[in-house]
Amino acid sequence: MEKVRLSKLMSEQGLCSRREADSYIERGWVRVDGVVVSELGTKILPSQRITLERAAQSQQQARVTILLNKPIGFVSGQAEDGHKPAMSILSAATRYSGDTSPVSFHPMQLRGLAPAGRLDIDSQGLLVFTQDGRVAKHLIGDDSSVDKEYLVRVQGKLDARGLVLLNHGLSLDGVKLRPAKVSWQNEDQLRFILREGRKRQIRRMCELVGLKVVGLKRVRIGHVKLGDLPQGQWRYLREDERF
Repeated sequence: MEKVRLSKLMSEQGLCSRREADSYIERGWVRVDGVVVSELGTKILPSQRITLERAAQSQQQARVTILLNKPIGFVSGQAEDGHKPAMSILSAATRYSGDTSPVSFHPMQLRGLAPAGRLDIDSQGLLVFTQDGRVAKHLIGDDSSVDKEYLVRVQGKLDARGLVLLNHGLSLDGVKLRPAKVSWQNEDQLRFILREGRKRQIRRMCELVGLKVVGLKRVRIGHVKLGDLPQGQWRYLREDERF
């Protein structure tokens, strides 16, 4: 059996991100088979047992994950082309009054907070920000299987064959898309459930079958729903919620 970098194994086992793993190793917060390992680049056997010291566990528990109902006109990541980043919305004043989390907001929580995924500037709905590398990896890692649900208002006519193609059979940029679940929500609105997030994917899919998207809202990521969270407001992910 071949040895593997400790940080890589920690990430693969869902203990933390690789960057966090290196930080924990440097601080002496990682044990392998009960022995502290503090040297970066250490390789171990995949069968060996990795545990985190309580200090690392406490730091992870203190990290916040925030759910925002992003309005149209804000970009998911860094400011671009004069448009504000969605993170600029996050403040004590915009916290949802119905948030039941006992966590108190502090501007320091915005440090190290990053979007786990994207939502186009002309789309609205559920956008996740997190300080927790485990959450980010689960949502946007290469092997992520978390599905995302969208309500999409469209213009144009869609025949039965077009609906079949939306579910499975389209390609973008020469790459075949993963199977999706697409169905009519009402006479002018489709429901999309996707397990990937290519840039402007839904709009481009609709164009390929002769539809124009006039409204797009993400309403669910994994098991977490947008629910009654008002547009332009946010809340903390609850302890009992899992994507």
